[in-house]
Amino acid sequence: MDSAFNFQGEYEFTAAHFSKVKKDLYEHAGILLPDHKKELACNRLMRRLRALDLDSYDSYFNYIQANPNELRQFVNVLTANISGFYQQRQHFDFIAEILLPKLKSDNQQQLRGWSAGCANGEEAYSIVMTLADSLLNLNDLDIKILATDIDPMMLKAAKFGVYDIDMINMLSRQAVHKYFLKGVANRGGKVLIRPELQRLICFKYLNLMDDWPMTGQFDFIFCRNVMVYFNKEAQQGLIEKLGAMLKAGGYLFVGKTEQLVPEQKNFNLIANAIYQKRCSFGP
Repeated sequence: MDSAFNFQGEYEFTAAHFSKVKKDLYEHAGILLPDHKKELACNRLMRRLRALDLDSYDSYFNYIQANPNELRQFVNVLTANISGFYQQRQHFDFIAEILLPKLKSDNQQQLRGWSAGCANGEEAYSIVMTLADSLLNLNDLDIKILATDIDPMMLKAAKFGVYDIDMINMLSRQAVHKYFLKGVANRGGKVLIRPELQRLICFKYLNLMDDWPMTGQFDFIFCRNVMVYFNKEAQQGLIEKLGAMLKAGGYLFVGKTEQLVPEQKNFNLIANAIYQKRCSFGP
């Protein structure tokens, strides 16, 4: 009986509906939605039903079947993350205090990084702001940061680099002045990432479960709060692919509640949610 799982609200969301949501999300994006996310799924999809002027979840499933392009919206709605600047600050401190000095001691002239699951771009921009803080001149190093996400709307926002001014309240006045332009007139209350930082980042659409067009090799990869959406088998496959994209000795940054599965022997845990690829990588 579904009634024990029903969420009472504008639309009835039953256990059968949630089962179909989980099944479709896994089939089309390879993402495993845990049972405790059923209320979140209900609330997020409810907003989509309102936008489409549909009267039930069954109507929405029929709409998806008749309009395949809606599948991407379905995935986007369910997987959108709340992000912000300098989340897990110790990761950016690690770049400044460990990674960059190591590059300098190795006389390395270029830096390649990847923000996988970049959402609105705050993570990628936090990376380049960290680099700008640490280097006397950004031109001293050949820097390229790849930032990818499954949500085209998120990527569009990230490319624009425009944010509500409230989102930078945690930054110092010096950082705000150095890295942002304040909006005026109808752009009041907004800030824009300075173009010299935007130029360091390439934003691209990528479903992590698809084949990857790039070949690496990256000095570091941020893949944070992404693995939580995948089952153990998919996590293992993702970690192996990420490892193949890293240089020997490269760094993988994950979410603070994420750990590499025990079977993964190709990385060493060197700090909180920071792994280093072993020099010998393979089965």
